[in-house]
Amino acid sequence: MSLAANVVVALVGLLHVYILVLEMFLWDKPAGLRAFRQTPQSAAASKVLAANQGLYNGFLAAGLFWGLSLGEAGLGVKTFFLLCVLVAGLYGAATVGRKILFIQSVPAAIGLALLWLA
Repeated sequence: MSLAANVVVALVGLLHVYILVLEMFLWDKPAGLRAFRQTPQSAAASKVLAANQGLYNGFLAAGLFWGLSLGEAGLGVKTFFLLCVLVAGLYGAATVGRKILFIQSVPAAIGLALLWLA
């Protein structure tokens, strides 16, 4: 497995830990309001839903880190979780905003390409 592929997988995992923190703990704080372009009122109304989304992002991160911990045997795990990130990013781009495509899907696609080229 190439070092570059594992670095990208780790970065995608860290990105999803960051998203978890934003959605679960900072949703109605200034950083969360800025990141998701929310008003305090809309953030308050959607705080529980955002925390649930954050938890799912945490599971994506955990899966990517699990795959990394398996070394060479983690190819299938990393592939599965990067595909999950890719699909989530495509869905988010289609339903929320195109920016999500570049934040989630593109890094996941790069990670997948590097994994399978290695």
